Amino acid sequence: MNNSTQLHIGTSGWSYRWQEVLYPPELKSADYLSHYATRFNATEINSSFYHFTMAKTIEKWLAQTPPHFKFAPKLHQEITHRRKFKDIEEPLQKFMSRYLLMGQRLGPVLVQIAASFRFDRLVATDFFHTLRKLYPEQVFALEARHVSWFTEEALDLLREYDITTVIASAGKRFPGTEVTTTNTAYLRLHGDEKMYSSAYSDEKLERYAYMVKDWLEDGKQVWVFFNNTITGNAVTDADKLRRLVEEL
Repeated sequence: MNNSTQLHIGTSGWSYRWQEVLYPPELKSADYLSHYATRFNATEINSSFYHFTMAKTIEKWLAQTPPHFKFAPKLHQEITHRRKFKDIEEPLQKFMSRYLLMGQRLGPVLVQIAASFRFDRLVATDFFHTLRKLYPEQVFALEARHVSWFTEEALDLLREYDITTVIASAGKRFPGTEVTTTNTAYLRLHGDEKMYSSAYSDEKLERYAYMVKDWLEDGKQVWVFFNNTITGNAVTDADKLRRLVEEL
């Protein structure tokens, strides 16, 4: 099945010592992204969680990748972890002003929150309202890690504001959902047994391939990022999953 414009598969970042797995040994780190983009059509940006990305950095990334290549930046921790969705207009606008420079190359913005962050209807409503008031068309994908976010009340609120649920695989470490709340499906695979490192079994990858196929047949935009990056399993797993989807 050909869903090249609807299906985005990649890894959570690209600045890793993936010699042999992805990068030729002699390749300079400055050339990692352009090499990565010959193999994958999207990536998550992790650095955006820790510091506000400079406009010139974004321009460089765009120049190093082909026109179809997309980026999914992780929202800054000032918004998600320090302020916990309260009084966030200023840092949100600072963050988004840089990433809107990407235009059509900007994918979903990943909103990852801490496992201790419980669902509070008023706080969530206020935050989602701000997102939609300022950025009505932007896709935002929420990766929650507390069970209170997976109730019908919480999921209905996400639907109301067109906020996507991140379907995350993190072994037994965090609770999760397999419900999609919008026309976007966002799958984040952190490692099967051991977070950030373990490879996925062929059986698990096959199951994800069928989920992806169903989403594509439903007309959804599908984003899949492997975060089992420590030893490079993310690269081989992403390749395997893409192949499995193509074969279905």
